[in-house]
Amino acid sequence: MSNDTFNILLSAAGRRVSLLKILKQTLSDLSLDGKVYALEMSRAAPAFHIADHGFLAPRCTDPGFVDRVLDICAQNDIKLIIPTIDPALAVYAANLDRFEAAGVTVAISGPKTIEIASNKRATHRWLSDNGFPTPRQAELEDVLANPQDWTFPVATKPADGSRSIGFGIVNTPEELRAFAGPNNIVQSVATGEEYTVSFYVDRQGKCRCAVPRKRLEVRSGEVSKGMTVRNAAIEKLAMAVGDALPDAFGALNVQIFHDAATDELNIIEINPRFGGGFPLAWQAGAHYPQWIVEEVLGHESSANADQWKDRLVMLRFDDAVFLNADEAGL
Repeated sequence: MSNDTFNILLSAAGRRVSLLKILKQTLSDLSLDGKVYALEMSRAAPAFHIADHGFLAPRCTDPGFVDRVLDICAQNDIKLIIPTIDPALAVYAANLDRFEAAGVTVAISGPKTIEIASNKRATHRWLSDNGFPTPRQAELEDVLANPQDWTFPVATKPADGSRSIGFGIVNTPEELRAFAGPNNIVQSVATGEEYTVSFYVDRQGKCRCAVPRKRLEVRSGEVSKGMTVRNAAIEKLAMAVGDALPDAFGALNVQIFHDAATDELNIIEINPRFGGGFPLAWQAGAHYPQWIVEEVLGHESSANADQWKDRLVMLRFDDAVFLNADEAGL
């Protein structure tokens, strides 16, 4: 590949040091001369200090956020932005035309997919309308009004929650009342083992690869131990989701339960971004950042569905950056 300069901005870099290192490795693998920058609200973020340079910006919901990011891109010849957090996805998606006009690719899906994934009511409606398997779901108040229509235990969670915040498994209607609130929904409990399936959708809207990762251990809603698992049914289902989403692009993931006793599959969530456990899929051979860069540069894609390693285990651990207080902005 050529020696073009190709700079990348990791937005809301936070603790995503592993992803930042993957982006650096991607530039090296493609023989590209480039930098990987970090964008954050505060200097007190590990990736801010491991990036080639860190930039400060206001919160993504601030009216000046997009102008600030565009200014950083223009001044630093940034070709690609990788968003990492849910609140920023809708902001970037609503301004894709402005970034495109500035010669910057934002590696996320379009507004339709972002909207489908942003709310569990919208996700459940889209999955049901398109014939994908998903647990039964209803508003919490409706379940409390007719608890005899449900088999307990059930799962309850905020419609717009993430990282298992506000999630609960309850055994009786009385326990469910403790979660009462206008934003909570109820789902039947999906049985079996939970998989996060990382999948890649190219610019033509075709899903090119899906890598199931069994969640062996979860800490604060994020996988701490995981393993890649070849399972044709799970891969086929995730790729069908990727093909069906209306304007999907880049790296996404979907949460799927697989009941080995019945072979039943159930989708409970779609996330249109790199997940926290993505380094496992990358290490196994699913090089989504490389495939994104290849598409941005108009080069032939090396994307493939089969060249990833089965039963590769990831054991995540904590690490730290040590700074003077003023370097951390404190």
